Amino acid sequence: MRHLLDRVRLNYGQKIFLVATLPLILTAVAISLVVTLQSRQLAEREIETLEAQLIEAKRAELKNYLSIARTAFFNIYGRAAPDDEGAMLHVSQILAGMIYGQDGYFFVFDYDGTNLVSPRHTALIGRNWTGLEDPNGQPITDTLIQLARTGGGYHNYEWPKPSTGERAQMVTYVIGLQDWRWAIGTGVFTDDVVATVAASREKVEARVRRTFLYIGGAMLTALLLVFVSGMFINIRERRLADAKLKKLTQRVFDAQEEERGRVARELHDGISQILVGVRYALDTAKRRLAAGDARAADTLERGIEHLSGAIQEVRRISRDLRPAVLDDLGLGPALKALSEDFGKRTGIRTDFSTVVFRNRLDDEAKIALYRVAQEALTNIERHSGATHVGIDLRGHARGATLKISDNGCGLDHAQAMQGSGGGLGLRNMQERIDQMDGTLRILSSKSGTLIEASVPLSHLLQPQGQADNAPLHQPQEKKAQA
Repeated sequence: MRHLLDRVRLNYGQKIFLVATLPLILTAVAISLVVTLQSRQLAEREIETLEAQLIEAKRAELKNYLSIARTAFFNIYGRAAPDDEGAMLHVSQILAGMIYGQDGYFFVFDYDGTNLVSPRHTALIGRNWTGLEDPNGQPITDTLIQLARTGGGYHNYEWPKPSTGERAQMVTYVIGLQDWRWAIGTGVFTDDVVATVAASREKVEARVRRTFLYIGGAMLTALLLVFVSGMFINIRERRLADAKLKKLTQRVFDAQEEERGRVARELHDGISQILVGVRYALDTAKRRLAAGDARAADTLERGIEHLSGAIQEVRRISRDLRPAVLDDLGLGPALKALSEDFGKRTGIRTDFSTVVFRNRLDDEAKIALYRVAQEALTNIERHSGATHVGIDLRGHARGATLKISDNGCGLDHAQAMQGSGGGLGLRNMQERIDQMDGTLRILSSKSGTLIEASVPLSHLLQPQGQADNAPLHQPQEKKAQA
């Protein structure tokens, strides 16, 4: 699915919407198919049961009709001889007169196939109908006579309906008068059963269509809710992202302005004053040389000393902005130089320890860890009141870790994370380490603070050349580049 989404070139929001809605659509289609199949199967069973019940009711009705007819001629048939034509004529007249409903009547065939009674179809009377079949090839007369010979039974076939003249499905029940060799029967048309079954099937189809509509409506509603929710979340996330971006941009601008201000102050308060002193010394030396004063050499010497101080100050500012040792020798020597300079400048005892890296940090990790150390030392100088600082850098199986500890008064972590104290702040430390997919831990109490920054193994490069054979640990005085 991911390859398909990439090939279609959808944006992130569209991919999320498609991934959220596609399972919903597939589930709705699957539910629709299952519901439809089960509904049809259940309805078909219900229709079959209904049809069987209706047919059974028709058959019971036919039995009742024949019971009534048999009661009407039972005494005549019981007293008559097998060749009593008078009795036969009397019974035939009785059956011919027993007409019920619009289409109901009784018929009589002898076992030879000759029709003796058919009040609704008088053209059949007196003719032999052996071999008679309906339009579907279903035998009629022969089957009725065979059922009568065996005691009786039911038979289905198409027959013209007297009320309309059209053929319709008919179920008949026939019994036999064995002494007279007669097959007596009656039938009812089942077109009403067929109509009822058809109406039931139509109701089932309508119910299935309604189910489809309900499921489709529910699916469309769900899709609309997903779409609206996605739009709302997307708009909300975009607004939050825009607000964070604006805030981050403003913080970048603030950091730039603060750095520029710091450099401007150091140039004005440091180098500018030193250079003013150099110029004053040179002017004084010039005047003394012109006057032949022997103190001109001393004045030139002081100017040279001031000029050397300016050079050192320029180097310090340059090192603070981007220490060359970080690029030339690596993170370990850069942190060592930073700690030594910090100790000399502040008078705070600073200890630095490290071990040789069998791997080398990439540029992004070196810069991030150096800036974390730089900001931590700045905060210690300004706020902690510490008398001792420890810096430890080492690599391990999971990556590299920098620890900076002091014995100062601690800090308010929540306030520091807001960066209210100026500079990059601990919050920007966190962001730098987050960019490396690393972790930043800050443990602070009244007895001191520990800042621990770790970068994962993915930011360590494989050693090159002789570095592959370097030992894991060496004495501190033989520190190599990180």
